[in-house]
Amino acid sequence: MSASRGKRRHWLVLALLVTLPGGGPWLTTPGAAQQAAIRFAFWGDPAEQAAYERVAAAFEATHDGVDVVVDYAPGQGDYYRKITTDFAGGDPPDVFLINYRQFGQFAARGALEPVAPYLAASEAISASDYAPIAMDAFMVRGEQVCMPQNVSSLVVYYNADLFAQNDIPMPAADWAWDEFVAAAEALTQDTDGDGRIDLYGVAVEPSMYRMTPFVWSAGGEVVDDVDAPTRLTLETPEALAGLEAFISLGSAGHNVVPSEAEVAAEDDGTRFMRGGAAMLLQSRRETPTLREIDGFTWDVAPLPIIEEAATVLHSDAFCMAEAAENPEAVWSFVEFAVGDEGQRILAETGRIVPALQSVAESPVFLGGEALDDTAERPPLPPASSQVFLDNVAVMRRLPSISTWPEVEDAFNAEFDRSFYEPLDIQAAVATAMANSQPAFDRAAMEDFE
Repeated sequence: MSASRGKRRHWLVLALLVTLPGGGPWLTTPGAAQQAAIRFAFWGDPAEQAAYERVAAAFEATHDGVDVVVDYAPGQGDYYRKITTDFAGGDPPDVFLINYRQFGQFAARGALEPVAPYLAASEAISASDYAPIAMDAFMVRGEQVCMPQNVSSLVVYYNADLFAQNDIPMPAADWAWDEFVAAAEALTQDTDGDGRIDLYGVAVEPSMYRMTPFVWSAGGEVVDDVDAPTRLTLETPEALAGLEAFISLGSAGHNVVPSEAEVAAEDDGTRFMRGGAAMLLQSRRETPTLREIDGFTWDVAPLPIIEEAATVLHSDAFCMAEAAENPEAVWSFVEFAVGDEGQRILAETGRIVPALQSVAESPVFLGGEALDDTAERPPLPPASSQVFLDNVAVMRRLPSISTWPEVEDAFNAEFDRSFYEPLDIQAAVATAMANSQPAFDRAAMEDFE
């Protein structure tokens, strides 16, 4: 145990003695059964909450000595503020889910317990069984720090009924950008004749995370080195072409996305679910909620191609806090959650594209089949889940440096209204590059010294 961890644990025990009646759950009377309580933090919509609670319950059913305390937050922003505050206050969750674009800030400060030694000693799971790109996203200086649960990607969810009703060909595996735009224009309609658009071709947010696949598809690069980036590289003609194509979906171009006021009044997922948008660009995490749709048939397709096929990694991992009182108990939960049973539970809910490749290739994920083969229900959508596995071959990831959220913030500050008002893209890129440079410089000192 490190000296810093020992001090933190000493003060945490003292705090528990002072604040918890009877000394708290970690202190037991002579002869009492030892029970380890671990706090598991995550965020998501109600469907995701149910999925992770199922994993926790299944784990507890086979691990009598461990109690998983679920610490759920519904909103992403609130969740990240909460865990950051918890870490700063010396009371972090024992294990928590985090996206690879966010985890670097915790890893760089020594707040995480690397899983590498636990993984090497595990008899239940092996590093070689997981999607390499997801594993790489959670490595620091060649050491595995967290265990990824998913290897998702940005895809196009589409309303198959609307495509059929308007005689538009269903999206193909290699559909071109122009075909995507033509479908979006045809599906942007005033369906009730009141002079206002009430069906939009596409719903997607104008953020860096959504734009980067199109930068790559146009032949551009986002940064100079994904493992040790020193700057954005969005000033090239190829990168600018990708940004311009994406932004052209807005009011100054094809006008196939909802207005700023409409987005403020109704989120994209809800709009798609009620039939107000024909296509939605999102990752696999939207699937549990979309499975509640009973009014139309929907499916998924890969992103349209500008010059070459590309998509962006969406991956979350279970990270262990360095200050966890019972690291072995915490690891046992992580090992279960990313192991065969945990991955199958989450795959059945639709939440993840399993990072465990054997489960990703199973009927539970690919066919939407129930874990219990006696269950009397049809397979659940999407019918084309193979798209997510095919995407791995053309998938790229963004950096995991400690200051990456600041880089995205600098970009989004210039582009977040790009659908709604005219934008000088070259000037916006120049400003985003200048404003993000201090974050890159600081990461070079924090992460790579």
